[in-house]
Amino acid sequence: MNTALKLFISRLTVKTLPQAKRVTKIVIGFTLLLVGIVLIVLPGPATVVIPLSLAILAGEFVWAKKLLERFNSGVRHIRNWRR
Repeated sequence: MNTALKLFISRLTVKTLPQAKRVTKIVIGFTLLLVGIVLIVLPGPATVVIPLSLAILAGEFVWAKKLLERFNSGVRHIRNWRR
């Protein structure tokens, strides 16, 4: 293989690997979020799946981080109320 072609391929993979990881996290996060929303209506652990999906998406989106913080503060409030 030509050295210029090898260099091009190595630079291409270094640049696209973080992008591929980011896209994968986003796709998995939104898929889990949709499953969690469906589990609100259907029987299932929506209270586990939705925060998990928000935790995955919080690394990429500010709105997901804010929703996860709001969910966590609500859980803390409920824990303190029960004591």
